[in-house]
Amino acid sequence: MSKTFILWFDQISHKDIKIVGGKNASIGEMYNALTSKGIKVPYGFAITTTAYEYFLEYNKLKERIKKIIESLNRDDINDLRRKGEIIRSLIISGDYPLDLRDTIEIAYRKLCEFYGQGNVDVAVRSSATAEDLPNFSFAGQQDTYLNVRGIENIYYYVKRCFASLFTDRAIAYREDNGFDHFEVKISVGIQKMVRSDLASSGVLFTIHTDSGFEDVIVIESIYGLGEAVVRGEEIPDEFIVHKRTLKDGYKPILMRKMGLKEHKQVYDEIHGGTKSILVRANERNKFSLNDEEILKLSKWAILIEEHYSRPMDIEWAKDGIENEIYIVQARPETIHKGAKRRTIEIYKLKEKKEPILKGIAIGNKIAHGKVRILYSPEQMNEFKKGEILVTEITNPDWEPIMKLASAIITEKGGRTSHAAIVSRELGIPAIVGVKNALDILKDGMEITINCADGEEGYIYEGHLKYEIEEINLENLKRPKTKIMMNVGNPTEAFRHALIPNDGVGLARMEFIYANWIQIHPLALLNFNKLENEELKRKILDIAIGYNSLRDFFIYKLAEGIGSIAGAFYPNDVIVRFSDFKSNEYAKLIGGYLFEPKEENPMLGFRGASRYYSDLFKEAFMMEVEAIKIVREEMGFKNVKVMIPFCRTPDEGLKVLRIMEEAGYGQHKNGLEVYVMAEIPSNIILADEFAQIFDGFSIGSNDLTQLTLGVDRDSSLIANVFDERNRAVLYMIEKLIRTAKKYNKKVGICGQAPSDYPEIVEFLIKNGIDSISLNPDVVLKTTLLVLEIEKKL
Repeated sequence: MSKTFILWFDQISHKDIKIVGGKNASIGEMYNALTSKGIKVPYGFAITTTAYEYFLEYNKLKERIKKIIESLNRDDINDLRRKGEIIRSLIISGDYPLDLRDTIEIAYRKLCEFYGQGNVDVAVRSSATAEDLPNFSFAGQQDTYLNVRGIENIYYYVKRCFASLFTDRAIAYREDNGFDHFEVKISVGIQKMVRSDLASSGVLFTIHTDSGFEDVIVIESIYGLGEAVVRGEEIPDEFIVHKRTLKDGYKPILMRKMGLKEHKQVYDEIHGGTKSILVRANERNKFSLNDEEILKLSKWAILIEEHYSRPMDIEWAKDGIENEIYIVQARPETIHKGAKRRTIEIYKLKEKKEPILKGIAIGNKIAHGKVRILYSPEQMNEFKKGEILVTEITNPDWEPIMKLASAIITEKGGRTSHAAIVSRELGIPAIVGVKNALDILKDGMEITINCADGEEGYIYEGHLKYEIEEINLENLKRPKTKIMMNVGNPTEAFRHALIPNDGVGLARMEFIYANWIQIHPLALLNFNKLENEELKRKILDIAIGYNSLRDFFIYKLAEGIGSIAGAFYPNDVIVRFSDFKSNEYAKLIGGYLFEPKEENPMLGFRGASRYYSDLFKEAFMMEVEAIKIVREEMGFKNVKVMIPFCRTPDEGLKVLRIMEEAGYGQHKNGLEVYVMAEIPSNIILADEFAQIFDGFSIGSNDLTQLTLGVDRDSSLIANVFDERNRAVLYMIEKLIRTAKKYNKKVGICGQAPSDYPEIVEFLIKNGIDSISLNPDVVLKTTLLVLEIEKKL
């Protein structure tokens, strides 16, 4: 019976894992099933596991390898290293049987003819039979070689791929997980290279890897060949796209985050293979993908995910000669496995302190421990269980150490770096891309790392206290009263959206100002008039990657709002226009140049009065433009807007006219405009406000302050400030009655329901439509509301 040594990608499907391994089976499946849908996959062939077994048999290696492994002391890393090296040397020094050698050569020549090149450049990729399986991530355990040309080099690197089945880390992994070393076999993929050394490449996930939120695609991109991002050597650009509105034909790019992209891997034209070179500054300050490419990749990702019926981890590359994007690999995402969560753990820091370092947060946990700085996995003996591993970068050789760590910190890498992937699998927090970590942190230093506050991870000196709340999601009924959330930080939205909810009753625009934009809008609009050169440099350093400073503000604001709207889609998300006070606006970069100095900013130039004033009108119109992008370009028609601190009905009308002037007025394509009910005049003149606005949201903090005449920032009279005061409750009850009279929606988004159960009962008795709460009390209050509704 003839042996099958070669299978071409168009001969392979997902059913062929046993003969071509996980990676090649996936490439073949995509090539056959998805190229007809427009997805481009480079062609090539697989050297089968039959060929690998034939090679071992021909060189009489199986028994020799078996004896070496049987004598292995699993607890001795030096013994593992020594014996792994012996096995690999035996394989690399083996000879090809003549018929196998000829078969590989004939296939390579056919591939050269297919692409019309003499010695076509290929990637030589290992593909193990236990790799890329839904329940096991063997990420990075076998080898890949890029820009391989000529049949002699093919022979050389195929043997190295065979040998990579017995790397130290692969041997240890199989031992730890109970895999038979000879049940796991290896195939080798020979795939035409994509010239991403002349463009960009990266990875993408069809799930938010840290929260498990399934409605987004996360794309990472660098310049040059993709191995640098896979190995976590560079901090990449990051893009997040919303799946559901993308399918509806919109362009929902929720986030564009500029990475460092300091080096890129390119072809070494002199010596063959690849080399690393510096990326020019003007390239580093541009995004490595444009919007059209981001959306194209995202559409392909959806097709791939739908084909496999599970979240996927995909590698892509853009060819700089053809200007075309290709998918080069796809494997099941192994952290979340597409399973619906039954419980959610919410970590919360109980102490406040300034962080000493920041980076990219991986996971949602908090941990503390002593720092252990290592420069090489060879230092493993120095590491003690429970310490925090701090190093420049990790690869699979580090995994025995990583399993002992309570947390991981690396100076390099992004969300899909090796350290990020493994820390998620291990269920421990990590912060990657932490600049100067090796300089600032010292061995034995006690630190706390916090990955529970969104996309950014924080490192604090000392042992900070934290708490963990476990939320059970099973069989949780929904109350008649809508339970919504107050959300400020867009980077936390995906995690908060997993808590059962009815949407967002208050999305705070000023948080996006402070954390995503950082610059005062008028400093951007008046940039050319600024005289302070240092200030101008600071602004330009932040506002990179967009066509203009105006575009930076509008699109960055839209991305922040869109992230919240997308996380909670299709539930309502009520976005409050910026509600800083003048002293708070002044703290934004350049803000001091444009803000008045007020004796009492709490009662001064804020809210509606600011929006129609010539001093701020242009900035407000940019906020309106951002809302238009979120609703019309991204497709989030679930967004409503809210006017804060609107003192009179006439002010409300003026703001609505400015919105019209900005090109996106009330009821444009269904846009509803609410008013914050937080000033006694809003209650007293509620009948008139109800003629102007589509709904009310009670801001209990300011309403209490202005009803009782108490400065809520003053500690001297803090004892008087109480939302449960009868005068405040009278105001709330009156507003609810008036709103109901005019069939207007009425909710509450102040602090009171988060703090006081008796306020919740009072609100439900009075028929409020929705209660918006801080995320940490949503579940507890939901259970309380169900109980109250049942009783009533």
